[in-house]
Amino acid sequence: MFKHFRSMPATAMAALLGCALMTTATPAAAQKKPKKEEAAKGKSLSPSKGFVPALKKMTDATGAKDAAALQAAMTEAQASATSPDDKYLLSFYQLQLGILNKDTALQGQGLDGMLDSGLTPAENLATYNFYSGNFAYGAKNYAKAIQRLEAAKAAGSTEPALSAILMDSYLNAGQIDQGWTIAKAGIDAARAAGTKPSEELYVRPAQAFQKANRTNEMLDVLTMRVEDHPSPATWRNTLYILLQQSGGDKELNLDILRLMRATNAMTQRPEYLEYAALAVEAGYPGEAIAVIRQGQDSGVIPKGDAHFGSILETQTPRAAADAAAVAADASKPATLNNPKAARSTADVLVGIGQPAKAIPLYEAALKGAPTDTVAQFRLGVAQALTGQGDAAAASFAKVQGSRARLAKLWTVRAKAGAAPVATTAG
Repeated sequence: MFKHFRSMPATAMAALLGCALMTTATPAAAQKKPKKEEAAKGKSLSPSKGFVPALKKMTDATGAKDAAALQAAMTEAQASATSPDDKYLLSFYQLQLGILNKDTALQGQGLDGMLDSGLTPAENLATYNFYSGNFAYGAKNYAKAIQRLEAAKAAGSTEPALSAILMDSYLNAGQIDQGWTIAKAGIDAARAAGTKPSEELYVRPAQAFQKANRTNEMLDVLTMRVEDHPSPATWRNTLYILLQQSGGDKELNLDILRLMRATNAMTQRPEYLEYAALAVEAGYPGEAIAVIRQGQDSGVIPKGDAHFGSILETQTPRAAADAAAVAADASKPATLNNPKAARSTADVLVGIGQPAKAIPLYEAALKGAPTDTVAQFRLGVAQALTGQGDAAAASFAKVQGSRARLAKLWTVRAKAGAAPVATTAG
């Protein structure tokens, strides 16, 4: 019997995908004093006569960075602000008070007052809408954030954070497809420019798809993520989720763990424990020994680990006999002409680190049983492990059924041009 290393539920994605978007600072443009005649809708701002004394006090207090005086002047100005221009200027100084007091809620109110007035100069629309949307995002008012950020985008905003915040606003508002559309556009643009897309463009949509139980879309996103961020940790997290979806299929689990091993993503003892147990149970003693040796060499498995030591003790003689039998059978016509025997022999060869010798056996198996999905998949694995990226991708493209998703992930690994994995059971 073997034990699964997967003790956490599949929903534990927060730990594996955790990224935090940060709201940004107040716009520099919003801190500038408005021109005496600020263009808006083709006319100048003209404060009413009764508003001018309070306007001067607000201007002087802002220049002196005196928040208390500005608050008092604004209280006075509220009673005398009668025209749209007066109210626009009052909102502007409300923004300044928010800046002085580092009060983002007040800053947002000031920006909203200016934007809603319709008097904001065209050259400031992108900036003011962006920061209004940014503050709304920080306050988790995602509907408002979407409205403002879309307006900023339409006004030509070049803020680097706009797409990420707009994406996340859509996702948090439950509009997952719109959020993913923005993320995908950002990914495509970064790839076209020869740069690596931010992980947030994958993490946030994946979290949203997972929360909505849209597992296929989540795994599509995570597959794209490992293309651009192929670290062992990213591979491990993605394959961990795939293991959660396997439904207890031991043979499929073994194939998933093989990819985890091939991407150097096995970093904890329980993973080696399950891999070795599955290999022994499936009749691959040489592969069980190889994976334990790899764990020992990497330092994950202590040399004196009694459990793994017991496996090595019992499986080493079996592995030696198995290797001798396979070497004798690999080229026999009886093996090549029997699809089942050809595939099982090839499986052993891959497990003991001889994938090149396995390729003709898988091809022979497929010749006799062209619908054998497992043989088709494992042919691609053998080709990938020998560095035949294009051939492996072509083989994986033919895989249907329960291994189709795993084939896509192996294709990413194959196309990355990774060096052949040393899997010899020494």
